[in-house]
Amino acid sequence: MSGAKLLLVEDDPALSELLEYRFQNEGYAVRCTGDGDEALVLASEEVPDLIILDWMIEGTSGIEVCRRLRRDKDTAHVPIIMLTAREAEDDRVRGLETGADDYLTKPFSPRELLARVAAVMRRIRPALAGETIEVGDLRLDPVAHKVQRRGRALQLGPTEYRLLKFFMESPGRVFSRGQLLDGVWGTGSDIELRTVDVHIRRLRKAITVDAAKDPIRTVRSAGYALEAV
Repeated sequence: MSGAKLLLVEDDPALSELLEYRFQNEGYAVRCTGDGDEALVLASEEVPDLIILDWMIEGTSGIEVCRRLRRDKDTAHVPIIMLTAREAEDDRVRGLETGADDYLTKPFSPRELLARVAAVMRRIRPALAGETIEVGDLRLDPVAHKVQRRGRALQLGPTEYRLLKFFMESPGRVFSRGQLLDGVWGTGSDIELRTVDVHIRRLRKAITVDAAKDPIRTVRSAGYALEAV
Protein backbone atom coordinates (compact mmCIF):
# COMPACT_ATOMS: atom_id res chain seq x y z
CA MET A 1 0.00 0.00 0.00
CA SER A 2 2.83 2.32 -0.97
CA GLY A 3 2.13 6.00 -0.44
CA ALA A 4 -0.94 5.63 1.79
CA LYS A 5 -0.92 8.18 4.61
CA LEU A 6 -1.64 6.78 8.07
CA LEU A 7 -2.14 8.75 11.28
CA LEU A 8 -1.33 6.65 14.37
CA VAL A 9 -2.70 8.03 17.65
CA GLU A 10 -1.31 5.90 20.48
CA ASP A 11 0.20 7.09 23.78
CA ASP A 12 2.04 3.86 24.65
CA PRO A 13 5.56 4.66 23.32
CA ALA A 14 6.59 1.01 22.92
CA LEU A 15 3.42 0.04 21.05
CA SER A 16 3.52 3.20 18.95
CA GLU A 17 7.13 2.56 17.94
CA LEU A 18 6.37 -1.07 17.07
CA LEU A 19 3.33 -0.20 14.96
CA GLU A 20 5.11 2.66 13.23
CA TYR A 21 7.93 0.29 12.27
CA ARG A 22 5.57 -2.40 11.01
CA PHE A 23 3.47 -0.03 8.93
CA GLN A 24 6.47 1.76 7.45
CA ASN A 25 7.83 -1.62 6.37
CA GLU A 26 4.55 -2.15 4.53
CA GLY A 27 5.02 1.12 2.63
CA TYR A 28 2.75 3.42 4.64
CA ALA A 29 3.72 7.01 5.37
CA VAL A 30 3.12 7.18 9.13
CA ARG A 31 2.63 10.20 11.39
CA CYS A 32 2.42 9.51 15.12
CA THR A 33 1.15 11.25 18.22
CA GLY A 34 -0.06 10.21 21.66
CA ASP A 35 -2.12 13.34 22.21
CA GLY A 36 -5.73 13.81 21.10
CA ASP A 37 -5.44 17.55 20.56
CA GLU A 38 -2.34 17.13 18.41
CA ALA A 39 -4.09 14.37 16.48
CA LEU A 40 -6.83 16.80 15.46
CA VAL A 41 -4.22 19.33 14.34
CA LEU A 42 -2.26 16.74 12.33
CA ALA A 43 -5.44 15.48 10.66
CA SER A 44 -6.41 19.00 9.64
CA GLU A 45 -2.92 19.88 8.39
CA GLU A 46 -2.67 16.84 6.15
CA VAL A 47 -5.77 14.66 5.84
CA PRO A 48 -4.66 11.02 6.21
CA ASP A 49 -6.00 8.07 4.25
CA LEU A 50 -6.67 6.15 7.48
CA ILE A 51 -6.49 6.78 11.23
CA ILE A 52 -5.60 4.29 13.96
CA LEU A 53 -6.96 5.83 17.14
CA ASP A 54 -6.48 4.71 20.74
CA TRP A 55 -9.41 5.42 23.07
CA MET A 56 -7.37 6.32 26.17
CA ILE A 57 -4.88 9.02 25.16
CA GLU A 58 -3.53 12.30 26.50
CA GLY A 59 -5.57 15.47 26.01
CA THR A 60 -8.86 15.03 24.16
CA SER A 61 -10.05 11.43 24.45
CA GLY A 62 -10.02 9.11 21.46
CA ILE A 63 -13.80 8.87 21.39
CA GLU A 64 -14.10 12.67 21.26
CA VAL A 65 -11.38 12.88 18.60
CA CYS A 66 -13.40 10.39 16.54
CA ARG A 67 -16.56 12.45 17.01
CA ARG A 68 -14.86 15.68 15.92
CA LEU A 69 -13.23 14.06 12.89
CA ARG A 70 -16.64 12.84 11.75
CA ARG A 71 -18.12 16.33 12.13
CA ASP A 72 -15.42 17.90 9.95
CA LYS A 73 -16.27 17.63 6.24
CA ASP A 74 -12.56 17.27 5.39
CA THR A 75 -12.11 14.17 7.57
CA ALA A 76 -15.66 12.78 7.65
CA HIS A 77 -14.75 10.16 5.03
CA VAL A 78 -11.47 9.00 6.60
CA PRO A 79 -11.68 5.41 7.94
CA ILE A 80 -10.96 5.12 11.67
CA ILE A 81 -9.87 1.95 13.47
CA MET A 82 -10.11 2.32 17.25
CA LEU A 83 -7.77 0.60 19.69
CA THR A 84 -8.77 0.17 23.30
CA ALA A 85 -8.41 -1.94 26.40
CA ARG A 86 -12.18 -1.61 26.93
CA GLU A 87 -13.79 -4.97 26.21
CA ALA A 88 -17.38 -4.27 27.26
CA GLU A 89 -19.93 -4.57 24.46
CA ASP A 90 -21.38 -1.15 25.34
CA ASP A 91 -17.97 0.43 24.79
CA ARG A 92 -17.57 -1.26 21.41
CA VAL A 93 -21.02 -0.13 20.38
CA ARG A 94 -20.30 3.41 21.57
CA GLY A 95 -17.10 3.53 19.52
CA LEU A 96 -18.83 2.33 16.37
CA GLU A 97 -21.80 4.64 16.85
CA THR A 98 -19.43 7.58 17.24
CA GLY A 99 -18.05 6.85 13.79
CA ALA A 100 -15.29 4.26 14.07
CA ASP A 101 -15.17 1.83 11.14
CA ASP A 102 -13.53 -0.97 13.09
CA TYR A 103 -12.59 -1.77 16.68
CA LEU A 104 -9.68 -3.77 18.09
CA THR A 105 -9.26 -4.55 21.80
CA LYS A 106 -5.90 -4.76 23.54
CA PRO A 107 -3.85 -6.85 23.65
CA PHE A 108 -3.96 -7.52 19.92
CA SER A 109 -1.70 -8.93 17.25
CA PRO A 110 0.04 -6.29 15.10
CA ARG A 111 -0.40 -8.74 12.24
CA GLU A 112 -4.19 -8.64 12.70
CA LEU A 113 -4.17 -4.84 12.76
CA LEU A 114 -2.08 -4.78 9.56
CA ALA A 115 -4.60 -7.12 7.92
CA ARG A 116 -7.57 -4.99 8.97
CA VAL A 117 -5.92 -1.80 7.73
CA ALA A 118 -5.02 -3.47 4.43
CA ALA A 119 -8.64 -4.62 4.00
CA VAL A 120 -9.96 -1.09 4.56
CA MET A 121 -7.40 0.39 2.18
CA ARG A 122 -8.28 -2.09 -0.56
CA ARG A 123 -11.87 -0.94 -0.24
CA ILE A 124 -11.24 2.80 -0.36
CA ARG A 125 -8.18 2.98 -2.61
CA PRO A 126 -10.12 3.40 -5.90
CA ALA A 127 -11.84 6.49 -4.51
CA LEU A 128 -8.56 7.96 -3.30
CA ALA A 129 -6.93 7.45 -6.70
CA GLY A 130 -9.86 8.87 -8.63
CA GLU A 131 -10.55 5.45 -10.11
CA THR A 132 -13.92 3.90 -10.81
CA ILE A 133 -15.74 2.74 -7.67
CA GLU A 134 -17.91 -0.39 -7.84
CA VAL A 135 -20.36 -1.59 -5.22
CA GLY A 136 -22.49 -4.50 -6.36
CA ASP A 137 -24.02 -3.57 -9.71
CA LEU A 138 -23.37 0.16 -9.22
CA ARG A 139 -20.40 1.76 -10.95
CA LEU A 140 -19.30 5.36 -10.35
CA ASP A 141 -16.59 7.17 -12.32
CA PRO A 142 -15.48 10.17 -10.17
CA VAL A 143 -13.41 11.67 -12.97
CA ALA A 144 -16.14 11.65 -15.64
CA HIS A 145 -18.91 12.15 -13.04
CA LYS A 146 -20.85 9.23 -14.52
CA VAL A 147 -22.86 6.54 -12.79
CA GLN A 148 -24.03 3.22 -14.22
CA ARG A 149 -26.14 0.38 -12.92
CA ARG A 150 -26.17 -2.91 -14.77
CA GLY A 151 -24.46 -1.12 -17.63
CA ARG A 152 -27.18 1.50 -17.91
CA ALA A 153 -26.27 5.19 -17.52
CA LEU A 154 -28.08 6.92 -14.65
CA GLN A 155 -29.06 10.56 -14.44
CA LEU A 156 -28.38 11.98 -10.97
CA GLY A 157 -28.63 15.52 -9.69
CA PRO A 158 -25.45 16.97 -8.14
CA THR A 159 -26.58 16.37 -4.57
CA GLU A 160 -27.69 12.81 -5.29
CA TYR A 161 -24.36 12.18 -7.00
CA ARG A 162 -22.40 13.39 -3.96
CA LEU A 163 -24.64 11.35 -1.68
CA LEU A 164 -24.14 8.18 -3.72
CA LYS A 165 -20.36 8.71 -3.88
CA PHE A 166 -20.27 9.22 -0.12
CA PHE A 167 -22.11 5.92 0.38
CA MET A 168 -20.01 4.02 -2.16
CA GLU A 169 -16.77 5.06 -0.48
CA SER A 170 -17.92 3.21 2.67
CA PRO A 171 -20.18 0.34 1.53
CA GLY A 172 -22.13 -1.37 4.28
CA ARG A 173 -21.48 1.33 6.84
CA VAL A 174 -24.51 2.86 8.54
CA PHE A 175 -24.55 6.66 8.51
CA SER A 176 -26.86 8.74 10.67
CA ARG A 177 -28.69 11.66 9.08
CA GLY A 178 -26.32 14.01 10.88
CA GLN A 179 -23.27 12.24 9.49
CA LEU A 180 -24.70 12.36 5.98
CA LEU A 181 -25.50 16.03 6.40
CA ASP A 182 -21.95 16.80 7.53
CA GLY A 183 -20.30 14.59 4.92
CA VAL A 184 -22.34 15.61 1.88
CA TRP A 185 -23.52 19.15 2.62
CA GLY A 186 -20.73 20.22 5.03
CA THR A 187 -20.63 21.08 8.71
CA GLY A 188 -21.53 24.73 8.08
CA SER A 189 -24.79 23.83 6.41
CA ASP A 190 -28.07 24.99 7.95
CA ILE A 191 -30.09 22.36 6.09
CA GLU A 192 -32.57 20.42 8.23
CA LEU A 193 -32.07 16.72 8.91
CA ARG A 194 -35.31 15.83 7.14
CA THR A 195 -33.79 17.15 3.91
CA VAL A 196 -31.53 14.08 3.98
CA ASP A 197 -34.61 11.85 3.73
CA VAL A 198 -35.83 13.80 0.69
CA HIS A 199 -32.55 13.28 -1.14
CA ILE A 200 -32.41 9.62 -0.12
CA ARG A 201 -35.82 9.16 -1.80
CA ARG A 202 -34.59 10.98 -4.91
CA LEU A 203 -31.44 8.87 -4.99
CA ARG A 204 -33.42 5.66 -4.64
CA LYS A 205 -35.61 6.69 -7.56
CA ALA A 206 -32.62 7.67 -9.71
CA ILE A 207 -30.80 4.36 -9.25
CA THR A 208 -33.85 2.15 -9.74
CA VAL A 209 -33.31 -0.14 -12.73
CA ASP A 210 -35.91 -2.71 -13.78
CA ALA A 211 -36.55 -5.12 -10.93
CA ALA A 212 -33.15 -4.60 -9.30
CA LYS A 213 -33.12 -4.69 -5.52
CA ASP A 214 -32.89 -1.38 -3.66
CA PRO A 215 -29.25 -1.13 -2.44
CA ILE A 216 -30.01 1.58 0.13
CA ARG A 217 -30.88 0.03 3.48
CA THR A 218 -32.84 2.01 6.06
CA VAL A 219 -31.70 1.18 9.59
CA ARG A 220 -34.41 2.08 12.05
CA SER A 221 -33.38 4.76 14.56
CA ALA A 222 -29.86 4.78 13.10
CA GLY A 223 -29.78 5.98 9.50
CA TYR A 224 -28.92 4.56 6.08
CA ALA A 225 -26.37 2.27 4.47
CA LEU A 226 -25.53 1.26 0.91
CA GLU A 227 -25.26 -2.50 0.36
CA ALA A 228 -23.87 -4.46 -2.58
CA VAL A 229 -26.77 -6.16 -4.38
